[in-house]
Amino acid sequence: MTRRTPAVAVERVLALAGAALVLLAVAVTAHAWREVPLPGPLLVGAFIAAIATGELLRIDLPGSRESAPIATAAAFAFAITSEAQRGEPADISAALVVATTAFAMGFGVAPHLMRGRLVRVSDLTTRLFSVAVAAVLFREVPLAEGRTLVQVALDTTVPRWLVAVAMLLVTLVALLVEAVLAAAARAARDHARFPRVLSDELRAASGLATALSTTGALIALAERPLGVIAIPLFLFPLVLTQFAVRRYASVRATYRQTIRSLSRLTELAGYTEHGHALRVATVSLAMGRDLGMSERDAVDLEYAALLHDIGQVALREPIPGGATVMAAPADQRRIANDGAEIVRQTGVLDKVARIMEAQTTPFRQVREFGEDLPLASRIIKVVNAFDDLVGDSPAPSRRDAAVERIHLGLGYEYDPRVVDSLTRVLGRGVH
Repeated sequence: MTRRTPAVAVERVLALAGAALVLLAVAVTAHAWREVPLPGPLLVGAFIAAIATGELLRIDLPGSRESAPIATAAAFAFAITSEAQRGEPADISAALVVATTAFAMGFGVAPHLMRGRLVRVSDLTTRLFSVAVAAVLFREVPLAEGRTLVQVALDTTVPRWLVAVAMLLVTLVALLVEAVLAAAARAARDHARFPRVLSDELRAASGLATALSTTGALIALAERPLGVIAIPLFLFPLVLTQFAVRRYASVRATYRQTIRSLSRLTELAGYTEHGHALRVATVSLAMGRDLGMSERDAVDLEYAALLHDIGQVALREPIPGGATVMAAPADQRRIANDGAEIVRQTGVLDKVARIMEAQTTPFRQVREFGEDLPLASRIIKVVNAFDDLVGDSPAPSRRDAAVERIHLGLGYEYDPRVVDSLTRVLGRGVH
């Protein structure tokens, strides 16, 4: 029997939960439609168009995230709309909101699938659940004196600012649900610790959360005086924001690619084996997640791991095989210091330089003298030693021998907690 990974299990649970939610919403909507005609066809059609367009214009964010800000804001506005043009009540059920949003999301995602682009089911499901939470809280749950928030919003005696605050709170709760579900999927996918991933998700979402909440509330409030024209009118600033976010993500991706290209300098010059820097970075990043490292620290770890051998370009003669683990401690320190000095010249990677500078420091400096040795440096020290001993060999016996040799320096050269993490990561097939 094939063993399912946590990522596959979580993706499957989210997919099944999303499918069940859609089927339930469609069934409830179809049952209600027999008795009451579809409310506001023009309004519903406008929201379908906005959500589908937003999914079509989805963006890639740093950290391998995908987001559809326009679609999310439009869906939230649909979930909390209380009045249509001319003050008519928008008699829309939560089930209709979910069913319509699911249809629009599928319509918008279809072109991506036709082009062969990867679309994670978990991303779609988490967004759909957040919209469902907003719709249920606003339309179905009695929260104020036995009345739902949509009934309160239709009460002309209630101040509009109070209605706006209620709308913002509902969408913020919905975004919190989305962050929790996204963190669960990401933690399983990256074999990372859920609390740390949730913290990263909340930090990453904080910038867009305010824009999404306020845009959704503004559209919902403007439905009465403006009608459906309020949808494109208030989504337009979000379109401009999305272009700025896309540009930022592109710059980050280019920056990362530049670091990767620079890391190959030692390979092309014959100082290190082919793929050494990338292998060290891949395993180090997996260990950083395993040890609960934050996303920001993980980025510094990846950069330092990619550039950890750059100091070898200052050597008169290459080390055989580029294996610094075989070099004398003084030579290891010189390579690390030269590499750190090269990185410091950029003026923007001081933390990365500090990690590289400390990568050869024995763990006993921490244990015996209380030296502040970055966790990233301890990770790179272990992974570099492992890859120097193994290289790109797939032989399990060679890997076992390398881990056994590293264990000989446990507590003296290498941090025991980091070595345990290496064992776990290798057990998952990462190398």
